[in-house]
Amino acid sequence: MHRYRVALIDDHEIVARGFAGLFATIPDIEVVATVATVAELRALVPGGRVDLVILDLRLSDGSTVSDNVEGLRATGAQVLAFTGGDDAVLMRAAARGGVLGVVRKSEPTEVLLDAVTRAAAGETIASTEWAAALDGDPDLADAGLSPREREVLSLYAAGAKAPLVASHTGLSELTVVDYIRRVRSKYEKVGRPANTKIDLYKRALEDGILPIPGRS
Repeated sequence: MHRYRVALIDDHEIVARGFAGLFATIPDIEVVATVATVAELRALVPGGRVDLVILDLRLSDGSTVSDNVEGLRATGAQVLAFTGGDDAVLMRAAARGGVLGVVRKSEPTEVLLDAVTRAAAGETIASTEWAAALDGDPDLADAGLSPREREVLSLYAAGAKAPLVASHTGLSELTVVDYIRRVRSKYEKVGRPANTKIDLYKRALEDGILPIPGRS
């Protein structure tokens, strides 16, 4: 069984240890570090592989959310934002930085465990908090997708492979692939890269092309 290596960054020691202990109850999760800063994680696991970092958005070391997320993702780790507040500015910064989602510390235990398990496997964790932050983000530039491009993206980002998208839209598979290429290019041009299918899913959520799960 594959075990995902997970680290938690939170400068409230009691909270961090409590949640780390909770995450350690998941069979396929190995908690490799519980630290207060990104710098401490780098020192503790130098060059080591971490699949997922659960990052508190409010750290007292003067670091910014954007720098923390960028630095962590540069190591190859995915990041799940972990917050106890309702600061939309911090959540928007985290979303723009490429986190897999935003999870509140007040969520029920089963919700937290499910989010960490899915995020460790690289799955996007959509939530109403994340959606609300994105809805109010003035910096999300419009990629200018055509109706057909939005249709193709909605199917492909939701999980359909190119042959299935082709079947649903009446397009050839090669045309579907070309549409996806054009969609990626348009997002790249407005500073919202979508190099992976997960990125395309995020862009589709951000632009209302796909609904936020659990949101009516």
